[in-house]
Amino acid sequence: MSATPPHQPVPPTPENIGRAAEILRQGGLVGLPTETVYGLAANALDEQAVARVFEVKGRPKFDPLIVHVADQTAVDALVTNFPEAAERLASRFWPGPLTLVLPKSAAVPDLVTAGSPSIAIRIPRHPVALAVLQEAGVPVAAPSANPFGRISPTTAEHVHEQLGGKLDLILDGGPCVVGVESTVLLLQESEAVLLRPGGISLEQLERELGTVRVATAADHQAATPLLSPGRLPQHYAPRTPLVLAEMVESPASRFAAEGARVGLLAFTTPLLATGYAEVEVLAPTGELRDAAAGFFAGLRRLDALGLDLIVAQVFPEIGLGRALNDRLRRAASRG
Repeated sequence: MSATPPHQPVPPTPENIGRAAEILRQGGLVGLPTETVYGLAANALDEQAVARVFEVKGRPKFDPLIVHVADQTAVDALVTNFPEAAERLASRFWPGPLTLVLPKSAAVPDLVTAGSPSIAIRIPRHPVALAVLQEAGVPVAAPSANPFGRISPTTAEHVHEQLGGKLDLILDGGPCVVGVESTVLLLQESEAVLLRPGGISLEQLERELGTVRVATAADHQAATPLLSPGRLPQHYAPRTPLVLAEMVESPASRFAAEGARVGLLAFTTPLLATGYAEVEVLAPTGELRDAAAGFFAGLRRLDALGLDLIVAQVFPEIGLGRALNDRLRRAASRG
């Protein structure tokens, strides 16, 4: 049997998990599956490795990275305070798609946090990610494994298409089951602040904590460095221009009359969608969980078709719909 070609995704066998762990310990980069999206993983305590992450992604250094760890003991080594609210959330949602922003210890390089005194940290739920973290024995900085500002990867092949030649290994853990990035929550003495909607909904957080304040655009614009990853006005963007539509019946006919080929990204099966060159339905059942799991992959498929425009149907502004609408608004932004 021939060996896997260089940079092609490899299965998460014990041998390959061991290879990934060793690469991380030695300062290399690994395409790592998580339950949210695939991460571009590097040893968070190795400044040179972290600098390579920024270089490979083309990511500005004022945009902080999320650190992934295997267990609570590893968390405790990287923060100076883990308040009662954090304990409550960790017991409920870790491992899982929730990132907590807490005061960082001196062990964390400033490059990871973009100079902020706080660290964004979580324990992922994906079994491959946990196995690599446990074997590597180091915390891992792992932003999405794609060029900065572009569509997030939810399969190993997406990583290979965009960054394959720049990584030392890509582990194929299958499609991401959540499909959007983690929720980012800042815990302060006086309040909890939702910095980025994601795989854990605002409603879920408020059931545990009571009122959670949602950070405003003004909060993010006033902050240097950024309070959370993924908060620039333009992000998650396809190369094809994208517009949002509350109603999906009319836009295609107008653009088609001008000779444009238009694609539709629909939440559920539309009652009427005429004039579209291609229609991508994310959740025929109407389940937001299904829509989230297929969101980035569906957007990527439309982006690959050479269309002139993508029209995206807005999601209900509840649960995971809040995170999906956040991604859509930033994908549609032109700066």
